[in-house]
Amino acid sequence: MENFTEIAKKAKEASLKLASLNTDTKNKALNKIADSLDKFSKEIFDSNNLDMTEAKKLLESGKINQSVYNRLKLDENKMRDMIQGVRDVAKLDDPIGKILLKRELDNGLILSKISCPIGVLGIIFEARPDVISQICSLAIKSSNAVILKGGKEGVNTNKKIFEIITNALNEIKEFPNHSIEQIFTHEQVADMLKCDEYINLIIPRGGNNLVRYIKENTSIPVLGHASGICHIYVDKTADIDMASRIVVDAKTQYPSACNSVETLLINKNFNKANELLASLQLEEIKLISNPERWDFEYGDKILAYKFVDSIEDAIEHINKYGSGHTDCIITENPENAEKFMNTVDSSGVYWNCSTRFADGFRYGFGAEVGISTNKTHARGPVGLEGLTIYKYRLEGNGQIVDDYVKGKKCFSHKDML
Repeated sequence: MENFTEIAKKAKEASLKLASLNTDTKNKALNKIADSLDKFSKEIFDSNNLDMTEAKKLLESGKINQSVYNRLKLDENKMRDMIQGVRDVAKLDDPIGKILLKRELDNGLILSKISCPIGVLGIIFEARPDVISQICSLAIKSSNAVILKGGKEGVNTNKKIFEIITNALNEIKEFPNHSIEQIFTHEQVADMLKCDEYINLIIPRGGNNLVRYIKENTSIPVLGHASGICHIYVDKTADIDMASRIVVDAKTQYPSACNSVETLLINKNFNKANELLASLQLEEIKLISNPERWDFEYGDKILAYKFVDSIEDAIEHINKYGSGHTDCIITENPENAEKFMNTVDSSGVYWNCSTRFADGFRYGFGAEVGISTNKTHARGPVGLEGLTIYKYRLEGNGQIVDDYVKGKKCFSHKDML
């Protein structure tokens, strides 16, 4: 097994070459990957079937739960979205080299703020084989190198997808070697978390235990979310049919997703509350009115609910027990909607729509590396923009600071964009 430091060092060297890669080459690589995933999809499904066979044994023995089992399954719909996601990223504008600011400090002294890649990304994820193509496509388009560590439950699928992506990149002669790397062991993860010399950002995709472990064991910046405690508040003016459709979708469309609703708050003056709860039960949603804890992610067709006195009480509950992921208000009152979206402290605040829309693909990002509840750098579904940083370029003609300190020259500070 190759020493992790050597893997990281090679990835760092590749990242420096990626930084100057032109858009056409990156798009060519992405389209080649999409074609290859499509061409070899049967091999991917065969590998996934091996993982699902083993996962079923783990599920039956209680070693994994149903939500992990569900996320591991790669079906035709996921495969279609996975391939289309790569193609969509190829169609997006190149996020690198954008002029974010251009300012004349003085005559002939021009300051520019230019978008650039972060460098090397360390991605640790659980039981989501489609994550590999999402992350690789976003990393390629944003000119970042990436080191991937997937969950052991999906090892066969992960290896096969990685192999197909790597082979596709090898056919693009301009594309740097070692831009995409994969590791497999806990020991390598431990080494990654210590490798601040070469790794610039860690992105965990999994449950709270994984994210908490990562944050507690590294000095490298971490981007991600620990849990998805999403809420829907049904205001007293809500339309019953709309409320039912939205809550059912947010709970049942994919219950194990992090953007699935976990708590339903109902205004006590909403006169269709019983009808709403009955419609949810008809969809085989298990309702819990007095949960042991409100900050719990069920990942199943289970929904905690609570009656609240007012919108203010709903907002207070969400800000106390929520995870800062995605929260929604259903109301016909625009003022209440505005109050909710301004004061709920989450990365996604919605009005009259399902929390399941919290997704990079659905936002038009092509894909996402994850959803961040951080309040620095990137928040919400993290696409291309969240994988860039910036540098300042200053172009002059012999200027020195001493002239400005002594008053021989003055700054003009004229914005040029």
